[in-house]
Amino acid sequence: MVKETTVIASTQPRAEHDVAPGHASTATRFTRRTLLRTTVLGGAGLAASSLLPAAADEVAALKGNLKHSVARWTFANQSVAQLCQTVKSLGFAAIDLVGPNDWPTLKAHGVYSSMCNGAELGLDKGFAGRQFHDELVQRYTRHIDLVADAGYRNLICFSGNRNGMDPLEGLSNAEAGLKRILGHAEKRGVLLVMELLNSKVDHPDYLCDHSAWGVELCKRIGSEHFGLLYDIYHMQIMEGDVIATIRQHHATFKHYHTAGVPGRHELGDDQELNYPAICRAIRETGFQGYLAQEFMPTAADPVRSLREAIRLCDV
Repeated sequence: MVKETTVIASTQPRAEHDVAPGHASTATRFTRRTLLRTTVLGGAGLAASSLLPAAADEVAALKGNLKHSVARWTFANQSVAQLCQTVKSLGFAAIDLVGPNDWPTLKAHGVYSSMCNGAELGLDKGFAGRQFHDELVQRYTRHIDLVADAGYRNLICFSGNRNGMDPLEGLSNAEAGLKRILGHAEKRGVLLVMELLNSKVDHPDYLCDHSAWGVELCKRIGSEHFGLLYDIYHMQIMEGDVIATIRQHHATFKHYHTAGVPGRHELGDDQELNYPAICRAIRETGFQGYLAQEFMPTAADPVRSLREAIRLCDV
């Protein structure tokens, strides 16, 4: 499926959507794309009593073999403070995709920002486009300092769309742009992490849509301060062979995201991925980073869905 130096072109994308038709609740209409437009998530949300676990005795005794997190955008009906309470009640203390405006809230609750964001121009305007380099370099240079000064490590980035370019040209462009900020990231101890996304269902025309392209970029960059966010949901859609890919290329995978396939919903027995087996494979590589849940809950009790997902992945 994945060869060491093969760059695989994207399949022809279908119409873009962030939420699977027929499955979006009020809570799930808040999308990754919305989050990336702003790092401030306003609004009071629903009442805490309907979203937070009711009793302290529900705290899970996690095994500690993997570090767990959850994507902030998937619980948009909770305030950041409420989500901090939720994750701690479930036995872990990290939230993904949180920007600087919310870091004080995380710190007040003893919760870690496992993947920082806010420097990007969007999912479609990334380092593969040379026309974006100057602005991206300015934004990421500043954000690297913010991340380091806050005591965090991971900062997300994106390839952006191909916009008709050859994947090899996109590789050269991304390499050139990222190397302009790499030295600063190394100096400040920040890890730049490019996310693998599917271009078939959710993000048409996105360039970094196969593991092989991302792995080749990592080889060209040649730094421990750059790696990939291997999104299991997205890569199952694009290429499958998830466990074999993790075993082969785990050194380049610095972070993981989860969701059920198809639909990007709960990790139940009605979807096609065997998450306990996948997580055992991740554990066996000696992975020391974070595994973040990024599914869109559809159940009446989204916290229960998160609890069950953590249980499945806590191997």
